[in-house]
Amino acid sequence: MKLILLFGTHALIEENVEFKNLGLVITDEQHRFGVRQRGLLSSKGARPDVLVMTATPIPRTLAMILYGDLDISIIDELPPGRQKIDTYAVRRNLEERVNNFIIKEMRSGRQAYIVCPLVEESENMDGIKSVTEQFEYYKEVFKDFNVAILHGKMKPKEKDEIMTSFKAGEINALISTTVIEVGVDVPNATIMVIENAERFGLAQLHQLRGRVGRGQFKSYCILKYEGNSDIIRQRMEIMQKSSDGFVISEKDLELRGPGEFFGTRQHGVPEFKVANLFTDIEIMKKAIEASKQILENDNSLFKEENLPLKQKIDKLFSSKEFNTI
Repeated sequence: MKLILLFGTHALIEENVEFKNLGLVITDEQHRFGVRQRGLLSSKGARPDVLVMTATPIPRTLAMILYGDLDISIIDELPPGRQKIDTYAVRRNLEERVNNFIIKEMRSGRQAYIVCPLVEESENMDGIKSVTEQFEYYKEVFKDFNVAILHGKMKPKEKDEIMTSFKAGEINALISTTVIEVGVDVPNATIMVIENAERFGLAQLHQLRGRVGRGQFKSYCILKYEGNSDIIRQRMEIMQKSSDGFVISEKDLELRGPGEFFGTRQHGVPEFKVANLFTDIEIMKKAIEASKQILENDNSLFKEENLPLKQKIDKLFSSKEFNTI
């Protein structure tokens, strides 16, 4: 039997996995892969076509760095049938009002996600309840409904069973970590509550918000947050004002910087010592065009005028810091 298609996880990148004639590589949720991992997978064939995809909005400025070697296509329209999600940022003093609203929705037959930043208690994060603590709390608050818990430390079979029950409408409220961030489609779920929303990046909040609003019913995202800093207020404000993932991700980049945005420090993007990815976009464009011209004329950087550049690149890519990425 001839194998035409192979679906797999990061395991496909391992050295002992070989292909006879690899012609096409498709990587989903690309931001979860490192630059070197993408290269390793592509190297398993003789110049295969490569398509990388992500539903996570990445700032155009950052995309120029992450995917400068690729042609980029952006789909900035919602799928047919999707509707606008109303987003509200609230303090703890409105918790009872929020809970009553969730109960009202569940009595109407709808379902809710409640997302927490932690699986277990942390001594370093006072005042932040873990998903297990929140589960115990919501079991009491929603005692007339079926409430379940979901997090990454559970066994795969157990997680699959819970998600199957939730999709079937047997679970009214799912108390979860960010494991439901991608790949979950439950049209009947209309409420996304995010606990301690200040602990999440804006792009991640936008991604979580996208778990609702997938059916015919009006949907809502409620961001429960703590803190009074200007940055927190700006972040909550942009989430309430915009549903454009690219506008949100640009703001995230502006507020957090490239080193922290989606953990890009772990994906081969250095913290620039001179350039600012947000304010220096025009200079970045010129630098990218200049690099393309150099590579077109001297792909191996063997020409005398390019030797200093080659030495700098060799030093960077052989550094201990880069090899640990």
